[in-house]
Amino acid sequence: MIIIPAVDMKDGKAVRLKQGKADQQTVYNADPVDAARRWFDAKAKRIHIVDLDGAFEGVPKNKPFTLAILKALAHSVEIEIGGGLRDASTIDEYLAAGAARCVIGTKVLEDRAFLASIAKKYPGKIIVGLDAKGGKVVTKGWVSQSDLLATDVIKSLSDLPLGEVIYTDIETDGMLQGPNLKQLGDMKKASPFPLIASGGVTTVENIKACKSLGCFGAIVGKALYDNKITIEEALSAAL
Repeated sequence: MIIIPAVDMKDGKAVRLKQGKADQQTVYNADPVDAARRWFDAKAKRIHIVDLDGAFEGVPKNKPFTLAILKALAHSVEIEIGGGLRDASTIDEYLAAGAARCVIGTKVLEDRAFLASIAKKYPGKIIVGLDAKGGKVVTKGWVSQSDLLATDVIKSLSDLPLGEVIYTDIETDGMLQGPNLKQLGDMKKASPFPLIASGGVTTVENIKACKSLGCFGAIVGKALYDNKITIEEALSAAL
């Protein structure tokens, strides 16, 4: 299983939120490039970059910082990017700049034709990001609740050449209380794609539990920044 450190950007800074709430943020680094470089230097194989302003507003707002991260690191480590990716031109730009993968969330529910088109254009390079509360998908920066079960949504996409699916339980995200293993297990059974766990992954035991469920990867954010676990401990637990 791979460990994917997260760099979440808001207003040009690396931050972490609690349960995705914009008014509950902690700034960890004024320079997102430095934040990303830290995980590259620690031997992470992939880094997860999110434009939080983009997720809330529907269009990328931290593009200069995203492109700066790609320019500095994309030649040496896999970079996956999400947050407000709702048009083909931005995805084209990020992939051309060296991104290994792009994460599409809200657009999955809003425009299946778009998702199908971009997935076929870039087979294996598009990740579906499904964020859920109580197993039901939420969108638009986690402020819009749907009635769709994440498990049903991912099953419905089985015919597309997607790379992976990131499943985030927003009630555990940033809370340092462990992931929702029940929901992850349900998603693992439902998903035709490799599953990346996100939300609440905090301890060595959490990582081993995700691995035992058969997860392909786990995104770790606040736990690393708050020194609840070291990147070395996380990488070792995932082996």
